[in-house]
Amino acid sequence: MTTLYKNKKCFALFLLPAVLLVALLIFLPVILNVYYSMFKWTAYSKSMEFVGLKYFQKLFADEKVWHALLNNAKYAVISIVFQVGLALIIAHLLNNFANRRFASMTRVIIFIPAVVSLTAIGLLWVIAYNPSIGFVNPVLEKIGLGAIAHDWLGDSKTAMWSVIMVSQWQYIGEMVMLYTVGLQSVPREIYEAASIDGANGFQTFFQITIPMIKSTILMNTTITIIGAFMVFDEVYVMTSGGPGNATEVLATLMYKTGFRKDNMGYASAIGVLLFVITFIFSFIQMRMYNVKETMKGES
Repeated sequence: MTTLYKNKKCFALFLLPAVLLVALLIFLPVILNVYYSMFKWTAYSKSMEFVGLKYFQKLFADEKVWHALLNNAKYAVISIVFQVGLALIIAHLLNNFANRRFASMTRVIIFIPAVVSLTAIGLLWVIAYNPSIGFVNPVLEKIGLGAIAHDWLGDSKTAMWSVIMVSQWQYIGEMVMLYTVGLQSVPREIYEAASIDGANGFQTFFQITIPMIKSTILMNTTITIIGAFMVFDEVYVMTSGGPGNATEVLATLMYKTGFRKDNMGYASAIGVLLFVITFIFSFIQMRMYNVKETMKGES
């Protein structure tokens, strides 16, 4: 009993630095952000005026917030299609039908954008979309689509979609790598048995591959959705939320409210909204994963 107590005490001492760091760098900022959202204050104000839930009432009546939230939702939907759906198809094809050397080289090539600086990626595509010196419009003209060539980032109707597609190009390789790890954990014997039973490619994909990597799909979906609502760098570097507020998202709106308009209390309220949204998706993911593990254990 004494030895067990000493072991627990030793484990607690080893965990203490990590617990303190998490509390200091995660929980404390969240608590302080909620606290600051209840005050009217600026970066240079000597005192703060308590306003209670005023900023949260303003939040839900603010058209700019709803517009930014809609842009984040667009970001999430398109990202799910490409980073969850298309990435799974690419990973499946490379894992099951491509030559090993070709598959490895392809994975490396499409993964490279994921490790490049977000600022560099944003600046690269600002140049690429430029109607005068960029390569997007000339490529469209070469393939017979010159009629749709225009200033992609300068047009409020296409700016948001243009920024979204840059993120898909950048992160689809990362999702392919995550799927590859999951796919390679599926026993080859299952595919061989399905082939002997006469199953075709579509049947093995939908009845074997997808069920066997559900946890990976769930994880990638959660990462993608949270990333879509937390997006900042690409939008800020490429458009700064413009033209007008066409590409405004919650993170850029929070930044402008806090550091340009110097309304720190309202910016904190937007930050609380962002935290709540990402927390909900994380909680749903954890609950779904726990339910799945429970059902697996019972079976």
